[in-house]
Amino acid sequence: MITPGQREVVIIGASLAGLFAAAATAAAGAHTMIIERDVLEDKSVPRKGVPQGRQPHVLLHRGLLVAQELLPGIREDLLIHGAVPFDTGTIAWLGEYGWLPTWIPSYEIVSTTRPLLEHLIRKRVRDLDGVTVQEGVRVTELRRDAHHWHVVCEDGTTVQADLVIDASGRGSRLPHWLAELGVPPTEPLTVDAHMGYACRTYRSVGKPPIDFPVVIAATPQTARGALALPVEDEQWLIVASGYGDQRPSRDASEFDEFLATLPDPAVWDLTRHLEPVSDIAIHRQTGNRRNRYGQSRAWPAGLLAVGDTYCAFNPVYGQGITVAACQAQLIRQALRPDRTPTGHGPMETRRLQRRIGAAADLPWSLATSEDLRHPSSSGSQTLLQRLVGLWSTQLAQLASHGDRGAYLAFARVYHLMAAPAMLFNPAVIMSACRAAVHGMPEVNPRPRALNALVPNHTAKGQPGTDGVWHP
Repeated sequence: MITPGQREVVIIGASLAGLFAAAATAAAGAHTMIIERDVLEDKSVPRKGVPQGRQPHVLLHRGLLVAQELLPGIREDLLIHGAVPFDTGTIAWLGEYGWLPTWIPSYEIVSTTRPLLEHLIRKRVRDLDGVTVQEGVRVTELRRDAHHWHVVCEDGTTVQADLVIDASGRGSRLPHWLAELGVPPTEPLTVDAHMGYACRTYRSVGKPPIDFPVVIAATPQTARGALALPVEDEQWLIVASGYGDQRPSRDASEFDEFLATLPDPAVWDLTRHLEPVSDIAIHRQTGNRRNRYGQSRAWPAGLLAVGDTYCAFNPVYGQGITVAACQAQLIRQALRPDRTPTGHGPMETRRLQRRIGAAADLPWSLATSEDLRHPSSSGSQTLLQRLVGLWSTQLAQLASHGDRGAYLAFARVYHLMAAPAMLFNPAVIMSACRAAVHGMPEVNPRPRALNALVPNHTAKGQPGTDGVWHP
């Protein structure tokens, strides 16, 4: 039941961004309707509206904290359903300058498949007071009168709202709707490194030799990488990723060859302790794209864009879900009960949309700066990005040589737990100065735990002159 003066909110899209936004508006006491074009099954399965749903998804530590704030108990719910918690400081990560340390405690994340994560969050959101979900219906038009929005659906129904939040993702029709409302169009910012990835689900055969993720990062020099991620039901997601003409295909034999000829064989070795339980799913819509919504004075009152509708990232960096959660947190703060029930005025809406945009600033900078380093990328780094990149290179080298301060500074910034200024804190600067005067410490060794995958590598191959392990 809608109480007198209660805000009416329509959210377009039951994506994770839309679900987090619904949790935020419900917490503020609004009556919220989610309109979703897909028919949503009451179980953990991939759905049509999420073309990358079979690929790995993660909540960075900041995202996990915010998700817990929006939906208390969601972490425990995930663990009950088999999600795998681990300290990111234990990841075996081979980067551009060598192996990162695995003995420095860092931030927790909870590893799960996207369908399970979305299913459990959707179930909790459905149970919130004031939230309804209209599924199997596509929004075709947005209209605005002096006081309200009218959301027109393809089945002929029209829903009135004080606030409309577009969370329909990369395929959003918001540019078209804005043009119909007379809002001047703006070209989005884009950076596309033409990265593609292929994922296959595996099942453990007995107890696997390791229980932590393995990352072989694709660098500008190699253009190829891989990820092994434990998830629920004793399964693993194995991902091959590549840039430009090194993008992997869905052919099974080529997938195996891709993994077997990476700079380190750890992911390939792990697959030989597992058995595949799915075909190979590929995804290549990975360009970074950021709209400039809320900048124009013509931006209409009571309209917000969140998640991939506002800013879509290269998924390889795992930032999108966390940014969407942080944006929902901002909405909840803005819709506190002492606000007037008629909705946001134009200036207030623009201010909130700009704050929503600012939540993407740091992840956007991290993703685009890194992607612009790849030869396959469209565009080039700015002078400021190149200068910051030189410093980041120094810190990455320090981290790969076991420097605790540099490693933790990177971890805090990457997990959105600190501002980029953390990379310039005095302890990190002192480490860089010591390395400049006395030389780098000894490089981190390959994690010893990986030896359990294949006790004797020399029995199956040796590294070639190109640095690649040839089986």
